[in-house]
Amino acid sequence: MIQRGRGYVGRFAPSPTGPLHEGSLVAALASWLDARAHGGRWLIRIEDVDRPRCPAGADAVVLSQLAQVRLLPDEPPIWQSRRDAAYRAALDRLIAAGWAYPCGCSRKDIAEAIAARGGQRERHGELVYPGTCRHGLHGKPARAWRLRSTSTVDGDAPLRIDWRDRRLGAQSQDLTDEVGDFILLRADGLWAYQLAVVVDDAWQGITDVVRGEDLADNTPRQIRLQELLGLPRPRHLHTPLVLGDNGEKLSKQNGAQALDLGDPLAALQRAGIRLGLPALEARTMPEWLEHAVVAWRVRLP
Repeated sequence: MIQRGRGYVGRFAPSPTGPLHEGSLVAALASWLDARAHGGRWLIRIEDVDRPRCPAGADAVVLSQLAQVRLLPDEPPIWQSRRDAAYRAALDRLIAAGWAYPCGCSRKDIAEAIAARGGQRERHGELVYPGTCRHGLHGKPARAWRLRSTSTVDGDAPLRIDWRDRRLGAQSQDLTDEVGDFILLRADGLWAYQLAVVVDDAWQGITDVVRGEDLADNTPRQIRLQELLGLPRPRHLHTPLVLGDNGEKLSKQNGAQALDLGDPLAALQRAGIRLGLPALEARTMPEWLEHAVVAWRVRLP
């Protein structure tokens, strides 16, 4: 794998729950352009850690789509579904240090605990975990593993994470109050995205994360894990979202159509416009990509 200290290393990390759509091409192109504009390397990671949501063959479709628009990685892709041992080792380290603990709460338990405290703490449709099992299971069987969102391993003092995004500027989040103790290993035995992405970014030597703005909210959790595991913190650039006609983020969940690659060059040109690049005239995809790198370098935040 890439060794740290060899300059810029970026990545595109699709979840193969279906074919790429227009929004995912924009994200892939942004990360590829940023890597090339920095004279760096660009990698692909198939984030299939949530295996039940990833139909057989979807990863091959995604890789084929990227190849059709000439977005080719500098190393063979890796698959998260083959990395269980690495995630287990990271979790074991967090358990040994006292930062990770078993949780016996169901979603109903969490909702009832929140209601008992007189509030409805919801965040992006998810309940903010109130720390019920932080100091013990109270006779319940363990269902999952969570990370303490507190500033100390043996107390409840809140923790604020500050970071800077290359486009969004200074960012801050009260991890304890706004997120709560978050999942590392799910009740169904699957690894949580937050742990897997942090372990893999470090293993691949990723220096720069370029992705859609909807994922900016994940960054403080990932920074905290990097701190606790002694892993380097990459730079971040969160790009504007591609919205559908209804004003919502274009995604597979809200019916985004598979990317139309009848004319791959036209698809790249549309993605470039979405990223704020000027209309670039070119007869071939390599020519367009070359012009796009120059244009991206000019407007680099």
